[in-house]
Amino acid sequence: MSVRELVVLGTASQVPTRHRNHNGYLLRWDGEGILFDPGEGTQRQMLRAGVAAHDLNRICVTHFHGDHSLGLAGVIQRINLDRVPHEITAHYPRSGRRFFERLRYATAYRETVALTEAPVAADGLLAVTRSYTLEARRLSHPVESYGYRLVEPDGRRMLPDRLAAHGIQGPDVGRLQREGRLGDVALEDVSEVRRGQRFAFVMDTRLCDGVHALAEGCDLLVIESTFLDEDADLAVEHGHLTAGQAAAVARDAGVRHLVLTHFSQRYTEPGEFERQARAAGFTGELTVAHDLLRVPLPKRR
Repeated sequence: MSVRELVVLGTASQVPTRHRNHNGYLLRWDGEGILFDPGEGTQRQMLRAGVAAHDLNRICVTHFHGDHSLGLAGVIQRINLDRVPHEITAHYPRSGRRFFERLRYATAYRETVALTEAPVAADGLLAVTRSYTLEARRLSHPVESYGYRLVEPDGRRMLPDRLAAHGIQGPDVGRLQREGRLGDVALEDVSEVRRGQRFAFVMDTRLCDGVHALAEGCDLLVIESTFLDEDADLAVEHGHLTAGQAAAVARDAGVRHLVLTHFSQRYTEPGEFERQARAAGFTGELTVAHDLLRVPLPKRR
């Protein structure tokens, strides 16, 4: 069976704590793995979470603050040490190319893997595969930052009662799906649209158009909530969101499962993030992330 889940490798903003590693998130999407924002210590967290270098197909960096990118050096060298047999693509803000190059070649090692750099320079489409498209949207942070959105193409769900009404069964069902028509029966006559799943990753940002565009209609939204609502002025000053702001975005976007993360070390009670998110009116599934947590994408409606 295909696996679609988020593996949380780290949840701390700025500095790690005794209980939270720097950022790091792996999205398993069928047979692919997309690593987001590998902060310092990500290689070790991957080991603890049972994630191998061979599981990675893409690396997506939102911006080049250390808590989102210092783990690149170790991850890239591990990819080469383990001789990953497939190509890996790295997306990051083009303005930070010099930082990516410094981290990629931070120390001496033998390159054995094809690592393709595909920097992001503007909003838009980054990649198209059979099972998803990957898009980026500009965010609002003191340094250039992009959020990422993954969208599965819509499919069709066959309706057994309509198939039976037209006497279609067995191999003819597959033929109808492949060819779009069987005699006088069109595929649309015996099926309905199956909406593709949607995932978004939104880190360090103030409220902006990009945040809302990324979150729209997501089945799973991973979003920073560095501050609690009483520190909203600090959030604006440093380019971040509060728990209530993140939850309001998810509420208005129709998000099904909201994952809050990237917590300031000033807070020791994670339950307050959940309380403020609920107070903001978000009624969907809600997770306050912790290290090594696994979050499955919601089942299709």
